Order: sequence, then C-alpha cells, then structure tokens
Amino acid sequence: MNKVKRTVRDILKLAEIELNGDRPCDLIVKDDRFYSAILSGGALALGETYMDGWWDCECIDQLVYMALRADLEHRIKPLKVLLPVMISKLANRQTRARAFRIGEHHYDLGNELYKRMLDKRMIYTCGYWKRAADLNQAQEDKLDLVCKKMQLQPGMKLLDIGCGWGGFAKFAAEKYRVEVVGVTVSGEQIELGSKMCEGLPVDLRLQDYRDVQTCGFDRVVSLGMFEHVGVKNYRTFMQVVDRCLHKDGLFLLHTIGANTTKESIDPWTDKYIFPGGMLPTQRQITHATEGVFVMEDWHNFGVDYDPTLTAWMENVDRHWPELAGLGYDQRFYRMWRYFLLSSAGSFRARRSQLWQVVYSKKGIGGGYQAVR
Repeated sequence: MNKVKRTVRDILKLAEIELNGDRPCDLIVKDDRFYSAILSGGALALGETYMDGWWDCECIDQLVYMALRADLEHRIKPLKVLLPVMISKLANRQTRARAFRIGEHHYDLGNELYKRMLDKRMIYTCGYWKRAADLNQAQEDKLDLVCKKMQLQPGMKLLDIGCGWGGFAKFAAEKYRVEVVGVTVSGEQIELGSKMCEGLPVDLRLQDYRDVQTCGFDRVVSLGMFEHVGVKNYRTFMQVVDRCLHKDGLFLLHTIGANTTKESIDPWTDKYIFPGGMLPTQRQITHATEGVFVMEDWHNFGVDYDPTLTAWMENVDRHWPELAGLGYDQRFYRMWRYFLLSSAGSFRARRSQLWQVVYSKKGIGGGYQAVR
C-alpha cells in the first residue's frame, strides 16, 4: 500500500469508516486516482470523484454523518478550498444582477424533475415529521404549522418571499382564505406555479425580493430562500420585510442554519448545486434583525430534514427510468444523489439546522403563544 492510499485509509479510520470494507457506510474505491485527488482537493474533489464514478458507497448519508461527527473535514485542507472564502470576503455574490443565477442554475433544472421528487404540493423545504408518517403529510403539517404560527385570518394579505411553485401560497389561500403575493427568481417555478394557483387570490411574480414595492402586508413569510441572500445582504433583506409589513404584522423566517460562521458554503455545493449560497448563523440573523424586529419565537427542527431528504431520494430512485427518458443522465443522477444524501448526513450529524423564527415589529402585547 503506497503512502497516499495509507493516509486516506488512516483518515477514514478516525471516523470508523473502512476503506473498501463490506458495510453499507464503507467507501469503495473504483479508481486509484481517487486517493491523490481527495488529499489535494478536499470537499470539492470528494463530490467530483463520486460524480465521476471513482468511488462508491451504499449509504452516503451515513458515511457523511460519521465523517462529520469525527470532524474529518478539518483534517484535509487543500489550498484550493480557500478560493471561495477569499472571493466571498471581497465580493457580494448575491447582488441584484446575480439574483436570477440561482433560479437558472438550480430551480430551472426542469419542473418534471421536481414533480417526481417532491410531495404532491411540490414543497422544496423541510417537512415537519412530528405526527407524519409520509412525505405528503409531513409537508402538509409544515404548511399548517407555518400558518398557525403566523396566526393567519381570512382576508389577510400575505407576502411570500421565495414562493417556489406556489405550494404554500395555494395552501394558505385555500385553507386560510388569505390573499397572497409570491416572488421567486425562477421562471420555471412561475410557469407551473401560476397554473397550480389558478382561480385563487394568488399573484406569483418573477422578481427579486429587493424590488418588491407593495406595502401594508399583514404577514410576510420566507420559506427556504434566506440561504441565497448572503451575509452582505441580510440587513437589506430585513429592511425590505420591515418596509412591506404592516405595523401590527408578523414575519416568519424559515431557513437552514449553520453552527459556526463561514464565509461560503462548501466548494462542491457552490459549484454544482447552489452558486453563491450561504448558511446563516444565529448571530448573523440576530445582528440583521437588531433594531428592526422583536424575536417572538425560535424553533429548531433540523432533525426533520434527514427524513425529508431521504424521502426525496427515494422518489428520485422510484422515478429514475422516467427521468432518464427525459434526458437526465447518469452523471446527473450521481450528482443529485450525492447532494441529497450528503445533506441528510449533515442534518443527522447536527452540523446543519432548520430554524423557523417568528418576528413582530414592536413586540406583541401580552406575549406570543408558541405553536409546535
């Protein structure tokens, strides 16, 4: 065994992962170029070499869980991973001019993919599994949880920032009889979402959040969009919500969060999945809302993203013959599998969180009654 291979083996052993072992969580090398690539390329190389078929693992989610719990990512730090960090310090990667890039890169991959991957309402955020037995119920319960937290009443006007395919807007309009304006940077989402919401008081717009001019909304919600805002724009985002929200209104922020401050997401995710993405920390969110809002409730149910992501992967596998027929190739499948299952492992390891935070402008007299 050469030195490079031995080094990789010894690193994996720190997480109790066997090289070419026989357990579902063990890493099986298919191409010996993997060893030098992973030591020089770190997280980016790990994802790319999986896409290229240089290694395999039956349970990537468990492998990532074990690696993160053992803190392996801090044992391989190639110089090239510093580049995204340096860029993020110097530039605002989430400007208006770049806002639509994430829509084109990720959300415009094709509605047929997301129809087969997601639940019947096409909700692309974490489900709520407290009482749910399947994905459809977990998402239905999450949407209802959000409505109850915002204390929606018939006739209210609601702004949905990052509305996706309009799944939440449709639910709120149908079940709580509110009027909804939703904004997204994805043309594909607008096209399908507008059809899904036909006949309802729902107005979906292809628009950056900074360009929303309508004011006086009773409620504002943002489900799974804040991850694309970027730390340089957090304060601006909160000021936009403040401008749009009625003085007695409520704002609910639903976002993935990180335990520690990072200047960028990992380089593989930045390159292949969410260009310019960034996970906020509690401190960053609190700093952005200081003097703007009063925090009424903070709910963490990040563990629920693990079964959500697993269910999405099961749906992709179930419908893969159809997706392959639509033109999605094997490299895309491996990229998508790595994305979904490595994310599940991160939430399982508690490296990633899912927060729902409720804000008021001046504080609710008598206090806010938390809903779970």
